[in-house]
Amino acid sequence: MDLQPKLLRVLQEQKFERLGSPRTLQVDVRLVAATNVDLTQKVADNQFRSDLYYRLNVFPVTMPPLRERREDIPLIVRYFAQKHAQHMKKPIDTIPAKAMNALTEYRWPGNVRELENFVERAVILSRGSELEFPLAELKQRSTLNAAVSISGFATLERAEKEHIIRALGETNWVIGGPTGAAARLGMKRTTLQSRMRKLGINRQN
Repeated sequence: MDLQPKLLRVLQEQKFERLGSPRTLQVDVRLVAATNVDLTQKVADNQFRSDLYYRLNVFPVTMPPLRERREDIPLIVRYFAQKHAQHMKKPIDTIPAKAMNALTEYRWPGNVRELENFVERAVILSRGSELEFPLAELKQRSTLNAAVSISGFATLERAEKEHIIRALGETNWVIGGPTGAAARLGMKRTTLQSRMRKLGINRQN
């Protein structure tokens, strides 16, 4: 948070001072910023300045996850296969259609990083010119991810909702203040209100 107003000044006024120097320097830059967090939520939680957010959010580009652009997967697979095959000096030039179909169908919760790691492992395992994928591992991952999403995350969300409702009941639904539910739960009032909206918590629960 301490750095954010300084960064905002660089972006808006294009000026800054080096540490320990009284001289103001002029800059002319174009900034491309990337994040995997919800900055609007960070602004609501007072963890990110709203003026800096709006200054950065001039032309937002959203990169959808791999599962929403499956048509890109074959191209990405071929790129990583060629890259790692060259690095390891392996003469790989064929990717089986069955393997490519399996890679396209998998949801890739770890996105491109997970895909590259899987392709690199296949290159390591391959002994000839055909890329040999450990497809059984994908099936195990799919089963594990499904089990976690059904039992783990759903249960965690339900437990969080019940925990918040209990704290609200104990404070007579007072959210803020030193004796409110937010203080009892160890979070900011705005954070608690945001979680309540997301979990659908209201006085009727």
